[in-house]
Amino acid sequence: MKISKVVIPVAGWGTRSLPASKNIPKEMLPVFNKPVIQYVVEEALHAGLKDVVFVTSKEKRVIEDHFDYNLQLEDTLARAGKLNLLEQVQAVSEMINIISVRQKQQLGLGHAVLCAKPVCGNEPFGVILGDDMIIGQDAGIVQLIEAARKYNLPAVGVMEVPPEKVSRYGIVSGREIAPGILRIENMVEKPRPEDAPSNLAIVGRYVLTPDIFWHIENSERGHGGEIQLTDALQKLAADGGMLAVKIKGLRFDAGDWAEYLTANIYFALQDESLRDDLLEQLRPLVR
Repeated sequence: MKISKVVIPVAGWGTRSLPASKNIPKEMLPVFNKPVIQYVVEEALHAGLKDVVFVTSKEKRVIEDHFDYNLQLEDTLARAGKLNLLEQVQAVSEMINIISVRQKQQLGLGHAVLCAKPVCGNEPFGVILGDDMIIGQDAGIVQLIEAARKYNLPAVGVMEVPPEKVSRYGIVSGREIAPGILRIENMVEKPRPEDAPSNLAIVGRYVLTPDIFWHIENSERGHGGEIQLTDALQKLAADGGMLAVKIKGLRFDAGDWAEYLTANIYFALQDESLRDDLLEQLRPLVR
């Protein structure tokens, strides 16, 4: 199974991040010294996926611009002798090949993935949610690609969540066929805790085969006319099988304020030049 493209849906309004996201896309909110979307793209890049399909909207052009050249800024940095910063911004500009498609109506995650059909065609592809960071060596989409290639099956990334949070996620259960890899037997969208088949939640990482598009196109629309990706995933799993891969590493949902703020602190603590000063300033605030 050859996978060369990753689809990153970024067209949503980001209402969970308001008012900060009123005029700034939630994917561009900074986590320490980089925007959220850059962490997501770096994960894809680490997996060898340089063709990035942004499913975007007219309000989100700044995301594409972040990965483009800014010649005026680069000239200013060069003339000021700030060569380290110049190297950093140029590296971002050369990081990926951007392919942009418009989601003209916000009709759910399934619809966002469907918008990428003309670009992905008949090839398998990855999907990463644009506001969901997973940090760790060979974690996230890397794990899914390895499993999908080995078993020649589509895959979703899962993590264990507390019982009180299962109603926020699609939940899967299945038969373990290798350490950390399950063949899915059941998938339920946002179940009540007492109805959940497990506590394994789908966490915004997918490797999908092109037949997912047919299932999305033939899915019934739900509340607000939205097309849910989980409905199509259930049919895809029933037709030919699907894997659930237990994701390693740390996960930060940038749409959750506690997790977003924790991510900022986590990355700042990795910077030795800031760590001691940051800890000193945090201690009086923690009681």
